[in-house]
Amino acid sequence: MRSRFVLVAAALALLPGTAAPQALTNLSSLRVGYNTRKVTVAPQGELKVQIDEVDRQLAEATRLGQSGEIRRLIAKGQALLAGRTWTEELDFAASLVIRTAQVVTDSLRPLEVRLEQIYRPSTRLDRALTAHAVLRKRPGPASPGATPPPGETVKDLGTFDGVARDLRDSPHRLDLNVDNVPDGTYQLAIDVLDGSRPLGGATLLVHLRKGLDDTVARLEAEARRAAEGLRADILFPVDRTRQVNRGRLELRTFDPEKAFADAQAIAGATRGGRNPFEKRSGDFKRHYLLQPAGEVIPYRLYVPTAYNGSRAFPLIVALHGLGGTEDSFFDNYDRRIPTLAEQHGYIVVAPLGYRVDGSYGWGLGDPPADPVTRRLQEYSELDVLQVLQLVRQQYKIDEKRIYMAGHSMGAIGAWKIAAKHPEIWAAIAPFAGTGQPATLERMKHIPQIVVHGDADPTVSVAGSRGMVQKARELGIEVRYIEVPGGNHSDIVVPNLPAVFEFFDQHVKSGRPTTQP
Repeated sequence: MRSRFVLVAAALALLPGTAAPQALTNLSSLRVGYNTRKVTVAPQGELKVQIDEVDRQLAEATRLGQSGEIRRLIAKGQALLAGRTWTEELDFAASLVIRTAQVVTDSLRPLEVRLEQIYRPSTRLDRALTAHAVLRKRPGPASPGATPPPGETVKDLGTFDGVARDLRDSPHRLDLNVDNVPDGTYQLAIDVLDGSRPLGGATLLVHLRKGLDDTVARLEAEARRAAEGLRADILFPVDRTRQVNRGRLELRTFDPEKAFADAQAIAGATRGGRNPFEKRSGDFKRHYLLQPAGEVIPYRLYVPTAYNGSRAFPLIVALHGLGGTEDSFFDNYDRRIPTLAEQHGYIVVAPLGYRVDGSYGWGLGDPPADPVTRRLQEYSELDVLQVLQLVRQQYKIDEKRIYMAGHSMGAIGAWKIAAKHPEIWAAIAPFAGTGQPATLERMKHIPQIVVHGDADPTVSVAGSRGMVQKARELGIEVRYIEVPGGNHSDIVVPNLPAVFEFFDQHVKSGRPTTQP
């Protein structure tokens, strides 16, 4: 078993880089953003006519599996909803993408990228084009729906002539000198011009690290010497770098600087014969090898300072929403989860769910027909269950007090997993979700606290209302909090204390102590 773990993880790290494209924002997230914007704007008149036509074309492109055209139409719809005219320049800009086999790369080598197009725009071009590349500081956060302002330029990487008019047929390769750039994550920006006429540009987050190859080799050696239970923690940044460079994951879901530093610290501790996670409390990450996927997967934990292994603690499994990660419930929502967990004495674990759009399985329904989607959802559910099992092994958990909470996709996942594995949960807390009322028959013994805003533009409040109504018909104990004027996200923080209080009052085999 030990040798197999090292061989699997090392193989993932040592395979030569391929020409696979970097991961684009997944289509599910783009669709949710577009649909939310439509509900918020509520287009009327001529704008509604234009959006209806975009949606008609979008449905056809979806039927035909034309992902590039889907991205174009979503970009067009978003521009129209923002009050902008869809121009040839916007069409051309939306078609551009920067691709590379080395998103996380050793800066001692040139950064090799390709400027490509994901669809053929309508822009008329009569001559070869010019590209100008710069490296910028990573943009800061922006308000919802807004584009963040560009970061400060770190290095001008030059101007390149002879860029083809059709970058689908003839991608333009650039070898960019990034030597002497400090280690860190940056935004690579390439603007395209037709003479003096700007046509638009593309950006790509890249992470530069001097001596990356040597660091990877050292961590692999350290992992071979470490105890089996710590190998995944040491190999995580090595494996994740490979997955990002293969185009399987977006760089935004991975912080190489922190991950490599953490792995090196763990490796240093193991050299002294110490397990750095033994008796550790507070907020931290762990990792394990998800065998069927052949990937090292992260999960995040909060362990109260009172935990010392002498008594069993309750556990909350927290499921993030679409596009989120294992960090979402810890770093967002005003960071209330760790504070409340400490106050109420709960261990909290947040799995990734394999991918940011994994959906936590397909519940009790039929599996997706598409094998890629089916495998994605299968691994997503499996990740949640394996992380739960790992925490049960690592900590003394009160088996009568295991709970699940989720927001948005996580709420949908909570209802799916509770129905599929009803024997586990003492209570659940879905925020802003939806589900299949027929599945509630399998979880009649599971109390629920459900929260939704009646002005939610992303997931209609009708989803929670339908689940609550059916739950009450079945005699399930349910506390329903519908927030007047509440949107998709602002309903979470004010109601987190109520969730912890609800969980405090429910033990799996005991008699409920609150009333519907």
